Amino acid sequence: MMKTASDLMLTLKSAAGMERLARLYGCKDGKMAHQLERYMHLLKRHVDLFGSEEAPMIISAPGRTELCGNHTDHNNGLVMAAAVNLDTVAAVRRREDMRVRLHSEGFPAVEIDLSDLSIRPEEMGKPASIIRGIANRLTEMGLKIGGFDANATSNVLTGSGLSSSAAFEVLIVAVFDALYNGMQIDPVKRAEISQYAENVYFGKPSGLMDQMASSVGGLVAIDFKDTPRVTPLQMDLSGYSLVVVNTGGSHDDLTADYAAVRQEMHDVARCFGEETLRRVRPEQLWHEMPRVIRETSDRAALRAFHYFNENDRVQALIKAVKANDVESFKRILIESGRSSWMYLQNVYANPANQSLGVALSMAEFMLKDCGAWRVHGGGFAGTTLNLVPEDQEDRFVRHMNDVFGDHACHVLSVRREGAAIVF
Repeated sequence: MMKTASDLMLTLKSAAGMERLARLYGCKDGKMAHQLERYMHLLKRHVDLFGSEEAPMIISAPGRTELCGNHTDHNNGLVMAAAVNLDTVAAVRRREDMRVRLHSEGFPAVEIDLSDLSIRPEEMGKPASIIRGIANRLTEMGLKIGGFDANATSNVLTGSGLSSSAAFEVLIVAVFDALYNGMQIDPVKRAEISQYAENVYFGKPSGLMDQMASSVGGLVAIDFKDTPRVTPLQMDLSGYSLVVVNTGGSHDDLTADYAAVRQEMHDVARCFGEETLRRVRPEQLWHEMPRVIRETSDRAALRAFHYFNENDRVQALIKAVKANDVESFKRILIESGRSSWMYLQNVYANPANQSLGVALSMAEFMLKDCGAWRVHGGGFAGTTLNLVPEDQEDRFVRHMNDVFGDHACHVLSVRREGAAIVF
């Protein structure tokens, strides 16, 4: 007997369904009702859009927060990141042809034919390129693809530094995998497929950290030296809230700024005959500083300083996490943020718009000696990350919202699951 969307709605409301949502999102207080309403709306919209009562599969991929390792992954560095309880979730059903129809709330509908998987210049920078790029990579790997109908919703804020783009990419890989390959793709490989589509088809030279954190889930340290090596971690941060402050800026028009960070680090590496800074020793930079500056720029040298010191900080942070040393954890986060501001120089792109700097200065005033603060994600605009004592949370949120608008603050928790079939 065919399982219907109505059957799935009943499952959602059951004790087992509610337990599943609570486990996935870390729900408490009134947030459980919000997630249930969100899923019910997703299912109803699927029926309205595609005209079938057959129950779709529901798949989710989380956003991520970066704790340390700012702009090091693209030079084979080290990072520490965590999946968070904000996600992109889709109701999907396979088709018998190669057409994909995707409706994402707040965005134009996407419809493409996967019979042609070649790069299309007119799609670059658009969601269609991600779907086509992922399908192409899966085909190259000998995996199955096919059409699907899907509708999606996301509470991973676009341009916020929480990696809405990575969540979408990882979600699409998971959709193809769940519908056509039995969910067999390794989480690391899933992240690499996502990055391929973003780099080659979408046209953005991103690193791999965002996709990796979303795909793997939990708190992770990642070493990108050769084949990415992922180390799952756990830490008790009882008594603290993880608060992201959205300062109102968007990442959407900053591709050139991100590309320059990566390119300038590569330029310094090439001064020593290498492609990435991971294969250069820090003392080489010191000894050859005059030549490096002549052949690159002052800013490139400063960004290389950040890279080497940031790798050291990630290693120190791993030790702090394993020892559950909260004071060292906070200190290292602050040091990472200051290095990003001073040496990496990604707190603003336009000197006339320094909302991130304002948020960081406010956080330092309120959290000095009790919390931590740093630029979040790619930087230049978007969000800050703050470790706030729970007894300071209301005050912190109130003051940040006064400056950056209602709902600027998002109190997050770490999500243990990466991309997942929810139901």
